[in-house]
Amino acid sequence: MDAALLAELIAFCGIETEFNDAWGKPTRVSETQQLELLKAQGFDIEDDDTVRLQLLARQLDFWQQPLQQVSVQRLGEPLQVSLQVALEQANTVIALQLTCEDGQHYTCDLTPVDGELTQVIVLDEVEYHQYLHELPWQLPAGYHQLAIAGSAQQQRLIITPGHCFQPEQFTRHKQWGIALQLYALRSERNWGIGDFTDLSHTLSYLASVGVDFIGLNPIHALYPAMPESASPYSPSSRRWLNISYIDVEAMPGFANCSRTKALIEAPGFVSQLNEQRRKDYVDYSGVMQLKLPAMKSLYQWFSEQKSTTAKDINKAFKQFKLQGGDSLLQLALYDALHAHLYQQNSDYWGWPNWPEQYRDPASDAVMQFSKQHSAELDFYCYLQFIAQQQLAQAQQVAKNAGMLLGLYRDLAVGVSEASTEIWSNPQLYCLQATVGAPPDPLGPAGQNWGLPPMYPYQLYKQAYQPIIDLLRANMQHAGALRIDHVMALLRLWWVPKSAATAAGGAYVYYPIMDLLGILALESQRNQAVVIGEDLGTVPDGIRELLSDYGVYSYRVFFFETAADGGYISPQHYPQQAMATLTTHDLPTLIGFWHCDDLRLGKELGLYQDEAQLKQLYAERHANKQRILDSLHGHRIGGDSVLPHDYPRSSEHLGMDKTLNYALQRHLAATSSQLLCLQLEDALEMTQPVNVPGTSSEYPNWRRKLSQSLEQWSQREDIRQLFSDISRIRKD
Repeated sequence: MDAALLAELIAFCGIETEFNDAWGKPTRVSETQQLELLKAQGFDIEDDDTVRLQLLARQLDFWQQPLQQVSVQRLGEPLQVSLQVALEQANTVIALQLTCEDGQHYTCDLTPVDGELTQVIVLDEVEYHQYLHELPWQLPAGYHQLAIAGSAQQQRLIITPGHCFQPEQFTRHKQWGIALQLYALRSERNWGIGDFTDLSHTLSYLASVGVDFIGLNPIHALYPAMPESASPYSPSSRRWLNISYIDVEAMPGFANCSRTKALIEAPGFVSQLNEQRRKDYVDYSGVMQLKLPAMKSLYQWFSEQKSTTAKDINKAFKQFKLQGGDSLLQLALYDALHAHLYQQNSDYWGWPNWPEQYRDPASDAVMQFSKQHSAELDFYCYLQFIAQQQLAQAQQVAKNAGMLLGLYRDLAVGVSEASTEIWSNPQLYCLQATVGAPPDPLGPAGQNWGLPPMYPYQLYKQAYQPIIDLLRANMQHAGALRIDHVMALLRLWWVPKSAATAAGGAYVYYPIMDLLGILALESQRNQAVVIGEDLGTVPDGIRELLSDYGVYSYRVFFFETAADGGYISPQHYPQQAMATLTTHDLPTLIGFWHCDDLRLGKELGLYQDEAQLKQLYAERHANKQRILDSLHGHRIGGDSVLPHDYPRSSEHLGMDKTLNYALQRHLAATSSQLLCLQLEDALEMTQPVNVPGTSSEYPNWRRKLSQSLEQWSQREDIRQLFSDISRIRKD
């Protein structure tokens, strides 16, 4: 390809050709990788003339619109508008109409040439000018509409605050919480998977020992027809909830429906239920085989009821459907159609593999299915309604118990290719690429997460509505939101499907200032604290920018080292951060100390060669000694977190409860506003939740907690640990 043309394409598509890797080493993206990424975006890289026409069409799509599709501006700064016109229209008066979010209207006339000329471009022998004008209005934060009178030209004008929400109570004391995988909660009452009632009970207990929040895994909607597709980070829809978390026994009618009672009291059902409770790993298919028939029975009961109570529920359900709109109906349609097709043929794992007539949600075949199965669609809408109600009740339990934040939710970075999000909005996603990460300490060979990325320009054309919807939905019933891989606001590592490995990709840039502004606006409106998972390859300046916007950094103890390799004192952590010892992608404390993750990685073939593994072992042994030195050296209130006679050499030292709990108390003294510890570490568990870079090789997202809620909540050692941490955080 012509070098000048390639450079123009790369710039137009926002592809980064040079970057510093996770170890600070300058890295260049090869021309072959650049071309493959352009090909993935639909460009015909074999024919320069065709590529020029493709590029021209995309440029004209932007420049032939007098008003940009969306403009994000900061509250308190001069209000501006860019007008884009062909040269011969530069002296034409344009009548602008502004409709504010509160319904107020304003008008003004502008002549493009009277503004500041900011850009000139010649496309297809036509010269286009861009002029910047200052508008005479002051607008409050919110979503407004700017239009050209007498035309269909409109712009979404978003005025945003410059800072995410931070509770006033943060100025008085520091908070801490427990991270848990909701599915992993064991209880004597659940149906083989943790549910929203388990969550409520856990919140009540943790509030009693001074905990301020529970951090959840993503609870996004997955695939009821294919329960084994269980990764919370590869969902079907991030706007809706995973219905497997519904407590069936808390659904309306459970105590009154004789049909449901007969179903769950049948000997076969009771036997299967007991078996699911005994399992150490969640059997998603087995759980759904129990839950779905019972939920359908209770939906039927609800549909038949005429009582006053049922009328109240029905009224709330109708309002829920009205608010959910097309997105809710789309999810219900997808789930019903998926179940219908998958029962016929297990090859129909998702819409890309469905019969042709069902791949377009607007097709006649899909519309016909929707009409013929309206009751089933309503059933899936009802389950979302119940899930939202039970989640809201859990958050209310937290608030009633005095928790400041209650739940903090987790927003996954993307959706799987088979998702309803992509089925219903395919033009937003690049289906010939997936996102991941270049080689870094978490994934030495790079990571491919199998999630198609959003096109930045399509996101702009849709006026950022998909992002607004995601943020708004995930801040609901939550005091905080963790954004997985927050670097995605700036750039994502795109891996073309043609690439041999995850390292064969490149970074593609996104409009970070617009996205940060929207994040701040939704955070303030929903009063949700924002935590950005800023691990991996972090470019210079991004953490500072996120900090300026009030986003809390994510600091993992294992990675917080000084130049000499020693571990930073907890008192030296940044205040605007959430500190944690480990994460769902890392080994437990015991697993780390005993190198279980390295042995498992070798078994699973995750390392390039024996030399790399040997180096990792050497680094681990050195780090263990540094951790031990840090615990002996740093004091809390003048006291060491370890007994004076505790060993000072890590050689032949196993992880015991004394060391485990000392590590948790050690980090409790962090100066960071937020602290989050893993429940697995309090339970002294060894096996990891997830092994990055694996799918079927390891039972990711299935391992349950080693003890039930009824057991561990009665343990005096755990209560004492949590009470100690609460005291340290309040001191």
